[in-house]
Amino acid sequence: MEYTYTILDSDAQSNLQLQHYMEEYSEFYCAGVATDSVDGLNGILKKSPDVVFIHLNEKAHEYFHMIIEMHQYLKEIPIFIGISKSKQFAFEAIKCHFFDYWLLPYNEFDIRKTLLRLKLKTPKEQEPKTLLLQSYKDYRYINTQEIMYLQADNNATDFFMKDGSTISAFKTLKTFENNLPTNFVRVHQSYIININFVSRINYGKGLCTLKHDKLQLPFSKSYKSNIENLKQVLAKNTISTLN
Repeated sequence: MEYTYTILDSDAQSNLQLQHYMEEYSEFYCAGVATDSVDGLNGILKKSPDVVFIHLNEKAHEYFHMIIEMHQYLKEIPIFIGISKSKQFAFEAIKCHFFDYWLLPYNEFDIRKTLLRLKLKTPKEQEPKTLLLQSYKDYRYINTQEIMYLQADNNATDFFMKDGSTISAFKTLKTFENNLPTNFVRVHQSYIININFVSRINYGKGLCTLKHDKLQLPFSKSYKSNIENLKQVLAKNTISTLN
């Protein structure tokens, strides 16, 4: 089971450094990056990450105010980990119930200890692998591991399965977007794909290729951040070569 995290950091260098360190931990998945409190709050409300890393720099007080405001909208607040060049904001971080506080430059040992402690304190339940499609008195149970992708069909949704079959549900694609396991990513207004079946991402043509039958599905610019996160997840278990 994966933990999702968001980074709030206006410093591009430290942002990239943190993502580099987090690549070692395959169970942690980046749900988004923001450079200010407005985009940060919007991303948190939209993606509901488990963990939020906040670079407490010149925008620290904006972020603290954002956390206070967040309690108006969320029943469950994410875990906050502060990052700073000094201990200047440590007391305010404690008052806001931060889980930990890292001093820059990043220390690999500190990161490992924090993430291991976080996993012990907040263990993740196993995600359900079966999806129930209910229509009147008809109950259909689908193994999500067998779903290759979902396609919108007006106000209905078609599930394209590994065995070549198609299952239709009389609900919109949006209905399923936030209820499927984390390995499902929306890449287009009409498509949600199972990342376990992705074999290629072609930015030039805007296409994702699936392993079975080399099926090609389009992705759109409005879901570019999802594609970037998809690429990051796939990279964790990939041997990289340079052409």
